[in-house]
Amino acid sequence: MPITVGHDTAKTRKTLKVGDKTYAYYSIAAAEAAGLGDFSKLPASLKVVLENMLRFEDGKTVHVDDIKAFSTWAEQGGRNPREIAYRPARVLMQDFTGVPAVVDLAAMRDGIKALGGDPQMINPLNPVDLVIDHSVMIDEFGNPRAFQMNVDREYERNMERYTFLKWGQSAFDNFRVVPPGTGICHQVNLEYLAKTVWFDADQSGETVAYPDTLVGTDSHTTMVNGAAVLGWGVGGIEAEAAMLGQPISMLIPEVVGFELTGEMMEGTTGTDLVLKVVEMLRKKGVVGKFVEFYGAGLDNLPLADRATIANMAPEYGATCGFFPIDGETLRYLRNSGRPEEVLALVEAYAKENGFWRDADYAPVYTDTLSLDMSTIVPAISGPKRPQDYTPLDQAAKAFFEVVSEYRGEDESARATDMAAEGPAPDTLIDPRKSASVEGEDYTLRDGSVVIASITSCTNTSNPYVMIGAGLVARKARALGLTRKPWVKTSLAPGSQVVSAYLEAANLQEDLDAVGFNLVGYGCTTCIGNSGPLQPEISKAINENDLIATSVLSGNRNFEGRISPDVRANYLASPPLVVAYAIAGDMNIDIANEPLAQTPDGKDVYLRDIWPTSREVAELVEQTVTREAFQAKYADVFKGDEKWQGVEVPKQETYDWPATSTYIQNPPYFQGMGAEPGTISNIEGARVLALLGDMITTDHISPAGSFKDTTPAGRFLTERQVPQREFNSYGARRGNHQVMMRGTFANIRIRNEMLDGVEGGYTLGPDGQQTSIYDAAMAYQEAGTPLVIFAGEQYGAGSSRDWAAKGTALLGVKAVIAESFERIHRSNLVGMGVIPFEFTGGDTRKSLGLKGDETVSIHGLDTIQPLQEVPCTITYGDGSTKEITLKCRIDTAVEIEYIEHGGVLHYVLRNLAKAPVAAE
Repeated sequence: MPITVGHDTAKTRKTLKVGDKTYAYYSIAAAEAAGLGDFSKLPASLKVVLENMLRFEDGKTVHVDDIKAFSTWAEQGGRNPREIAYRPARVLMQDFTGVPAVVDLAAMRDGIKALGGDPQMINPLNPVDLVIDHSVMIDEFGNPRAFQMNVDREYERNMERYTFLKWGQSAFDNFRVVPPGTGICHQVNLEYLAKTVWFDADQSGETVAYPDTLVGTDSHTTMVNGAAVLGWGVGGIEAEAAMLGQPISMLIPEVVGFELTGEMMEGTTGTDLVLKVVEMLRKKGVVGKFVEFYGAGLDNLPLADRATIANMAPEYGATCGFFPIDGETLRYLRNSGRPEEVLALVEAYAKENGFWRDADYAPVYTDTLSLDMSTIVPAISGPKRPQDYTPLDQAAKAFFEVVSEYRGEDESARATDMAAEGPAPDTLIDPRKSASVEGEDYTLRDGSVVIASITSCTNTSNPYVMIGAGLVARKARALGLTRKPWVKTSLAPGSQVVSAYLEAANLQEDLDAVGFNLVGYGCTTCIGNSGPLQPEISKAINENDLIATSVLSGNRNFEGRISPDVRANYLASPPLVVAYAIAGDMNIDIANEPLAQTPDGKDVYLRDIWPTSREVAELVEQTVTREAFQAKYADVFKGDEKWQGVEVPKQETYDWPATSTYIQNPPYFQGMGAEPGTISNIEGARVLALLGDMITTDHISPAGSFKDTTPAGRFLTERQVPQREFNSYGARRGNHQVMMRGTFANIRIRNEMLDGVEGGYTLGPDGQQTSIYDAAMAYQEAGTPLVIFAGEQYGAGSSRDWAAKGTALLGVKAVIAESFERIHRSNLVGMGVIPFEFTGGDTRKSLGLKGDETVSIHGLDTIQPLQEVPCTITYGDGSTKEITLKCRIDTAVEIEYIEHGGVLHYVLRNLAKAPVAAE
């Protein structure tokens, strides 16, 4: 429920009549008339934030000067980094991040009781929807039984978690759970939950209309910006605070305008477009900024393609990628089954309050860039970063260079010669390795595609590319083609609506025929739930050190994320995923060379099985219907018989099962006093890890599977959990004991303190190599604080709160990096870990750090936002160096969070001081 607490609401609160209903709303034009500033040139995305300030202006958390700052923003060319308190309308979660969030809320109920407060004070004040979508794993594939067998196995693995979530649904107000097997949270949000313009009754009983806004515990929450709903990913920690009524402290962002012109050419897809956008914006540098798309090209861009672009905002580094409300927004809302009263309100409100994009839309932007969509060509991105854009006709050559680099300098030189001169003479050695597979009549080599997966919220929400994939399968099937036998294929749609239109178009049968059977509804391969490869294939890859590849229609291809057996991962459109499954090899130039041969020996090229834009559009028009959306979402919270059969006790606090290896009471609030502490200087800290550039939250807190030889594996083995029941780190996020042991445990992370060693290792207090977890525990026992050093873009990727939680629980007091990604910096502060950035050109390399240094940081006892502080580094030989660090505690309220030990401690203490509710 929006809490209308305006300090002088008479100035800006107006009424809007739509049909036979009247809504109150906060008028930007009225704010201008009241002399608060000129807001006419603000981008629509920033007007959403401005409206939030008008609605919550109370003279305390939101001031009139905060509102006036938006006018100054436009006057100053899109810059005025004033701190503001922003309140989103709702919160979206998925189960990997949602389980630990509900664990924290349950622990806070215990904590508030210990402080003498009322457990019912711990309740979401804003609506929260949790969609269970991250737990389905692809154990079974390529046959009609795959879906049901994977669902059955999902419940077997996760019943403890599901019981806990169902308890949370009954115990907390304003908290709903969308059961397993429904779809991916972002697609459910886009197709059903989002309204573009929200409305609700305020404390006076009057219905208020306002922009639909949210934060989510998944970085791809940004997808809904394609429907003009302002939302972005935050860590679970920040989301929990927002649920409990705590405003999000943020700076008024810069807004980069991205102009789209022209229209897509025949043979290209929305995926090709977004991969180019990611490359361009990463190069531009938009971390911490809004990106708003504008230009005449939007008239040619369906909302499904807009959502694809908005989805990948974390990959291009922006807070969000926003598309203003226009006629296409209304078309999508109508087609996806929204009530007519919602559609009427969206149009009337957007036009009345200045949110509508028309031909005259020309706001001020901080900076701009432009892309002619007619220049887009088919492309993929990889092998380990989403921004590694590669035109399809250069993909095979680029992969050859990857192999050459991996195999070493000598091979690299030979590979360069080979690539330049064509076929290699006998004197040149091809760096690619190959190996036979036990019991099979085929050979694998570097570049063999062992996973081809149509998965992820990014593309499975887009009927144009999904229908396109089905048509590729149909044409391939007609020619007698199918997947190569070593390719693990899977289809995991983002919602049941996708299955409805694929079946209505009779395309699911064609996809089944080439191996893309339905395996589940949820995040599978893209989150690391790709399941095991055939044991013989896995053995051939690992014993021969092959560079196996995956091709997926996802958004993330970071090292170690997709499968422990796969080194090179490529993002591609769903139709190209099908094509690569048929080709089976990244070395094939599928843009120009034959993909495969028909049973009678005829070459088949990509052009032979690629559908025309008209073929795709006609099937989309026929099969993607309003009725399909309404039917599939009619009972979205009901679930299947398995979910309905999950029984839970109805009680206010949770009985933590002592034997559970999934759900444990976390230590954050145990023994917490009623008052905060002070921020202390860091004295004599040791270095836990020296890390390079682009260390992602996957590196820090992996989501996928782990072995019994790891600290987490040993912990479970000691509790009689067999390895086949380990599940994944993501599924174990309700147990801090597992997650601490998994922090910095990615199999591909490289600690520069060690020479060429991969995995979660470091040097312990005795100078010997050991696991990061064991070293951290030894340092904690000795009372020694720890620091992490890193390069650029530290914490890129998922909004993974455990990347910060694990860091804090290991005893790390500070992370010192060249730069931070937005969400992870905020998460570190939220857990009481202080982020610092180098200044003056210093880096871990220029300072000659080896990891045997001790570090002291002063000035923290009087710290101010963004203050520079002195740091003394004492080297292993006893010499010292003084450097200056920039403290990335960005706002005044973040200083309070650090003083309290984290944002949840801050909220808990404040709630504990509130009066106990009457019986």
